Amino acid sequence: MRCANVEVMQTEMLDVFREVARQRSITGAATTLRYTQSAVSRQIAALELAVGARLFDRLPRGVALTEEGRCLLEHATAILDRLALARRDVAAVHAGTAGRLRVGAFATADAALVPRALARFRATRPGVRLSLIEGVTGRLLAALLAGDADVVLVTTSADRPFDDPRFRVHHVLDEPVLLAVPQDHRLASASPVRLAALTDEAWIAGSASPEETLLGPSVRLGFRPRIDFVAAEWTAKLGFVAAGLGVTLVPALAARTAPADVRLLPLDPREVPPRTVLAATLPGRTLPPPVADFLTIVRDLAQGGSSPTGANSVRGC
Repeated sequence: MRCANVEVMQTEMLDVFREVARQRSITGAATTLRYTQSAVSRQIAALELAVGARLFDRLPRGVALTEEGRCLLEHATAILDRLALARRDVAAVHAGTAGRLRVGAFATADAALVPRALARFRATRPGVRLSLIEGVTGRLLAALLAGDADVVLVTTSADRPFDDPRFRVHHVLDEPVLLAVPQDHRLASASPVRLAALTDEAWIAGSASPEETLLGPSVRLGFRPRIDFVAAEWTAKLGFVAAGLGVTLVPALAARTAPADVRLLPLDPREVPPRTVLAATLPGRTLPPPVADFLTIVRDLAQGGSSPTGANSVRGC
């Protein structure tokens, strides 16, 4: 069999060949396929030319596969079956009933917003495989660029808008930043709290450099916090607050993680502006149906659908 000619084979030829082999008749195959008998004969002749071997013996009544024909039939059946499966799989992905959705998100988004969005997504598209990548903005954007994520949730501040042409951004919400204080703190009943009232407070922050934390926008407005303790995890920060060792800022998405002995208070948004939560995808790419659906769901939840950050979760407001 001359393999050099195999590339000229077409799936239509293989389909005709398989039907002739099944019926052992060119006439019967032509009737089933709604071709003329001569058209079927031409397809078989072209296929024999492509593979360089006779595939059927012509008999007085019908045809019989040669050894070469039996060999090709195995491969033709596998090819046609695999192609039919591929068509079904592509159709399912196009319809959004199969495929995958890889979401990247920062830690506080994973406290309520992302799991609720994925739960609602799974209820409508149970056949789509879900996975999660957690990290800070830089790592998430790198994962998106590397092709390891389909959509990532990232944050930015009003004084430092996100402007990177490598990404297409979709606004999700403007998230208030809250002040966490111990239950018996002198400001526990204040609303909203002004930065001037916090000048002498001890702060718990994720970095010794306040510019790199939620305090960054306020620092750039002139506020100078005194950071006594550095803690990376939200549970640790809130634990320090509950113990009366200081105060900290908490994004509203993390409000439901606060323990009962911590009060969360609103701040003046002119002094502590909300942070912006964005979903990022890659520009110039067709959004797969699962990604488009996830964006719709996460924005609906962020704007109040099932209220993942609703007022009931913010104590002291």
